[in-house]
Amino acid sequence: MSEPATTTEVLVIGGGPAGAAAGYWLARQGHAVTIVERKTFPREKTCGDGLTPRAVHQLDEMGLTTQLARYHRYNGLRATGMGRELELQWPSHPIYPQHGYVVRRRELDQMVAQNAVAAGATLLVGHEAVQPIVERGFVRGATVQTSAGTTVEINAKYVVVADGANSRFGRALGTFRTREWPYGTAIRTYWPSPRHAEPWIESALDVKDRNGNPMPGYGWIFPVGDGTVNIGVGLLSTFRDFKSVNTTHLLDAYAHQVADRWEIDPGKPECKATSGRIPMGGSVGPKAGPSYLVVGDASGSVNPFNGEGIDYAYETAHMAAQVLHEALVTDDPTLLQNYSQMLDDEYGDYFKVARLFARVIGRPALMRELTRAGMHSRTLMEWVLRIMANLLRPDELGPAELAYKAAARIVSLAPNA
Repeated sequence: MSEPATTTEVLVIGGGPAGAAAGYWLARQGHAVTIVERKTFPREKTCGDGLTPRAVHQLDEMGLTTQLARYHRYNGLRATGMGRELELQWPSHPIYPQHGYVVRRRELDQMVAQNAVAAGATLLVGHEAVQPIVERGFVRGATVQTSAGTTVEINAKYVVVADGANSRFGRALGTFRTREWPYGTAIRTYWPSPRHAEPWIESALDVKDRNGNPMPGYGWIFPVGDGTVNIGVGLLSTFRDFKSVNTTHLLDAYAHQVADRWEIDPGKPECKATSGRIPMGGSVGPKAGPSYLVVGDASGSVNPFNGEGIDYAYETAHMAAQVLHEALVTDDPTLLQNYSQMLDDEYGDYFKVARLFARVIGRPALMRELTRAGMHSRTLMEWVLRIMANLLRPDELGPAELAYKAAARIVSLAPNA
């Protein structure tokens, strides 16, 4: 059964971080925007739940400072490896704060989506965009299956594709991932722990199997502040044996590895683990069409250095909303092509360096040597953190900035890695 067609200025496909943020910014600027989200809130997502200073800044910009303050705030990163640990404060920066938060995605995403609604966006949950509406080469909305099982055509002047890493809607429009570039996979769940309110998120650079053999990946422990910790492991496709690794077994081994220190029962997680595959480094394109823009994970906007995607989802959505606002008020759809250039200006060199780094650490022996060197030098690890979290200061040429600029010069001479 079909319902009467509806019309909006901008249709956003997906109500996760990128989609909700795009909806917020467009509604704030007075535009009619409709967000369709396939699932209903609250819903789970495979994620470490950690918000970096970049993500916190974007949430502050969206007026969510007070709501964020209810959640667990942390100071920085504890790096572990080679029998050592270093606690590293988030670096100072002229724009970003020196703290982050840990917020379960089931709560974070609902909060940001409701914020978009409060700004004036229409949110349709349990609604799946099953196919684009295309007229003379222009995407003009989507056919949507509603929560009631009916279908409705939602017509729009512009479309924002924000349906996540798998992005079925994006693929229907012709987006594709550059397969030569690295991607990641991650798995996580929660364990009760008395250390649930630690002021540091933790990253392990030497994950081992149950027999103590080094494994190709990294582990994380993010204190949630609600009696639990989020524990997970991530892998990069650049590891030689990537496809043969059983991530469930890897997570189990890591949970046993940290069980005594974090006082968890590795055999009794709070819930079943969830996993997912993550395109990285801007690997999905094209990011703009004649009447649509692709944002967040759907565009591969995930940092290959650390697998962080929430901050880039918010940032790319903010940029997309800015471009769409200008296109709407000037009635000039050609302005949408500025979006790809904005992304390249903001992330192009950085993601290229990060993709090269991902290839380097795909060699376990080299990764062990880099970990050994890093864990014996606090200064080295402090500026590594600044680079990996993309918190370089534009106004200062410290060691991190100099190292990054040197790497950027090198990769600028190489083929696009």
